[in-house]
Amino acid sequence: MGTRLLHSPQRVIHTPIYYGWLMVLIGGLGVFFSAPGQTYSNSIFIDYYIRDFGWSRSLVSGIYSGATLIAGFLLMFIGRMVDRFGPRIMMTIVGALLALACFWNSFVFTPVMLFVGFLTVRLLGQGSMTLLPNTLVPQWFIRKRGRALSLMMIGGFAGATLAPIFNAWMIDHWGWPTAWRIWGILLLVVFVPLAAIFVRNRPEDVGLVPDQTGSNSQPDPSAALNETNWTLREAMQTHAFWLILLCVSFPALVNTGLTFHLTSIMEEQGLGVSTAALVLSLMAGIGFPMTFVGGIAVDRYPVNRVLAFVFLLQLSFLVLILNVHSVTTAVLFAVVWGACNGLGQIVLNAIWPQYFGRRHLGSIKGIVMAVTVVGSALGPLPYGMTYDWFGGYTEVILATMTCPIIGTAAAWASKAPEKDVI
Repeated sequence: MGTRLLHSPQRVIHTPIYYGWLMVLIGGLGVFFSAPGQTYSNSIFIDYYIRDFGWSRSLVSGIYSGATLIAGFLLMFIGRMVDRFGPRIMMTIVGALLALACFWNSFVFTPVMLFVGFLTVRLLGQGSMTLLPNTLVPQWFIRKRGRALSLMMIGGFAGATLAPIFNAWMIDHWGWPTAWRIWGILLLVVFVPLAAIFVRNRPEDVGLVPDQTGSNSQPDPSAALNETNWTLREAMQTHAFWLILLCVSFPALVNTGLTFHLTSIMEEQGLGVSTAALVLSLMAGIGFPMTFVGGIAVDRYPVNRVLAFVFLLQLSFLVLILNVHSVTTAVLFAVVWGACNGLGQIVLNAIWPQYFGRRHLGSIKGIVMAVTVVGSALGPLPYGMTYDWFGGYTEVILATMTCPIIGTAAAWASKAPEKDVI
């Protein structure tokens, strides 16, 4: 039944340009509207919760980590639902539910309500609204997959750049509850209708093939025919699957821990909230052009080698953050951090369909996103506990440096698997 739902014949679409580029646009909007569940957006609200309700930083960090952890495990089921029902239905439903989650967060006043709020926005926002576009776009491209993903990620970096500033502005003018409600309204008015009306699951469903140059051009199905598809069970039997999965967890852990406590880290080093906002925005701004570099790189070079380079950049910005004591050094840190994230997001999204094919990508990416979210859940709490115990973050940052060291070795060893075809 699931296969029929996903691959049911639809009317052939004729457009002046390849319809897949519209999927890239809507996918980019989806990643943008994952913002309410992303740490770069939630981090702006944290200090207001602590101030208004008298909660400790460790309590809020623990609630956030616990909710994120549970959301991560639930994402495995979301991935299977994507394979069953297709991105179109799932993007429409998830977008509407995320809007409701934003409205819920505007009314929180107890730790339990905060936990439910964090759980829903992390599951539906950070998890599902990132999973769905990264499952949809690779269905439409094979040879140009890296470039398509890099264009899609414009939405992600636009969200990372604008959401912290937008949140701070809304909170300053109307308060944090209204800020949450505005996000909910935008989701219902902008994203949900576009997903419901225009998204199509696969090019084959509408008489097209991946990478087609235009609707009226002669289809070239050779790339799709030569593609090797792995089921989730088959993929899990390869060494590459587990090595890449390990690599996936490290950026999530490191970035979430740093982003969640960035304001506090900057204040500890003699800088303020404005510097933290500058770092987040600049990091996203630098990451944006680096996605194009990443898209070209994964289309031309072995993707695992590019991933190993990403981890060397991660080690570099962890060294830099320990030496941020001025706006100048903060800017340098933001530049390296942004370059790392820009490359990393493209590589970690391109490697799965490149290694394991498109047919079961939803189930595979569901596991990947689950590990991503669980990795992000493990980030904030150690940072918060280290601050409460030692009055700073130096110890936890030094410990975090083991992640890129292990990641470099794992990436280098994760060569593309070969499937025996009988």
